[in-house]
Amino acid sequence: MDKKLNQTGKEIDLSDYVDGGDGIYSVRQVDKIRSWNNIEYGAGLSGKNTPATKLSMNRAYIPPGGVAKAHIHVDFDVMIYLLKGSVRHEYGDGCKKSIVHQAGDMFYIEPGLPHEVFNVSDKEEVHALVARSDASEWQNIVPYDRINERPIYEEE
Repeated sequence: MDKKLNQTGKEIDLSDYVDGGDGIYSVRQVDKIRSWNNIEYGAGLSGKNTPATKLSMNRAYIPPGGVAKAHIHVDFDVMIYLLKGSVRHEYGDGCKKSIVHQAGDMFYIEPGLPHEVFNVSDKEEVHALVARSDASEWQNIVPYDRINERPIYEEE
């Protein structure tokens, strides 16, 4: 299984957090164990710890005042259920449009849509359930340059 870095920089094996294997796989009561782009995550379920080929799901946390820097989801859909807190998405070309979601809201992000996510509170953490039509989780996400209005690929 794929290894990921946790918040302390140590490698972790996501399969260590999954029970089952006879057709049903479970992650139970796993809190924050790793981070990416200023978002903290639990182990979740994905192709890294299940036979999934087209879907992943994680519990995500954004700290008070936190920002997930502008990025694009390449060729996959994302649906989010906001469990706690409130976020502002700045999105579209140059991330010039804006929308706010709060606990209890569900929303969909189209593939290829540039967006940046802000926790609108300086005191409360955001908790969300994130489902992606990509079993690799965030490997198919690229940073987005808001000023030049274009994705930033590693080859550049």
